Amino acid sequence: MRLDKFLKVSRLIKRRTVANDACDKERISVNGKQAKASYTVKLGDEITVSFGTRQVTVRVLDIKETTKKSECQGMYEVISESEA
Repeated sequence: MRLDKFLKVSRLIKRRTVANDACDKERISVNGKQAKASYTVKLGDEITVSFGTRQVTVRVLDIKETTKKSECQGMYEVISESEA
C-alpha cells in the first residue's frame, strides 16, 4: 500500500492530499529516511510524522485497504510522541 494511502486509512492524517503534501514537504520519514508518497508500506516499518511542533513515531502492525474508525488504531502502535 502506498504511504499516502496508509496515512489516510490509518487516520494519522485526515486526507490523502494532505498526506501527499506532507511527503512532498519532507515531513514524513520511514525507517529514518525521507519518504515519498509512493513508498510501499510494509509490516514493521517505523513512520515518523511531523505535525508543526509535534512529532509522532509509529510502527506498522497491519495493512488494510479500508477500515472503520474504531479499527484504525490496530493498524499501528505509537512508539514515541514529542513536542519540539
